[in-house]
Amino acid sequence: MSITIVTDSFSRTYPRTVTSSEGSIVLRLMGAEDAGAVLAFAQALPAHDLLFLPRDITQPKVMSAWVRAIERGDIDSVLAVRDEAVLGCAAVIRDPHSWSSHVAELRVLAAPELRGSGLGHKLAREACALAIERGAEKLVARMTVDQRGAIAVFQALGFKPEALLGKHVKDRQGLTHDLVVLSQDVARFEAQMRAYGMGEALGG
Repeated sequence: MSITIVTDSFSRTYPRTVTSSEGSIVLRLMGAEDAGAVLAFAQALPAHDLLFLPRDITQPKVMSAWVRAIERGDIDSVLAVRDEAVLGCAAVIRDPHSWSSHVAELRVLAAPELRGSGLGHKLAREACALAIERGAEKLVARMTVDQRGAIAVFQALGFKPEALLGKHVKDRQGLTHDLVVLSQDVARFEAQMRAYGMGEALGG
């Protein structure tokens, strides 16, 4: 089944096949039936990769809450899949009842073996496009300061550092880590994408 998301500016169609240096990968929307596969993906990630998330998605109850948020329409999640195995995911999180309903937070995770393949960049662009289609006016992403690859992915899309949260998260060993918050104005982002060719830049 193909699902198309359409607005005046962009159109996203799922499932869709994209290519990386590691071969073809299918992008599709996450549903309740994917909870087990996404949980297995999260549990296989290095613990440090998850520190920028507000909750531990390796826990089944947290994964269930994620699925409920998708069903409510508060989160859009795109999975990168090959042979039914989840290789990465992107999520767009909104809070329609807050004072920041115009802000979308983007979260991107990719399997360690696919780092450097371009998958993280494709997922980040996909998250940006979905956030724009949902009416976001500002995009935000956060990660620990030593996740240089992830920071580089978002900076390549024009995100700029906005805040540094010192000792904001604590890992399972009790060590604290700083978080950096990157942001992008949607109007500026759209102008940048048009300058480079919107369809190519957003992977549409």
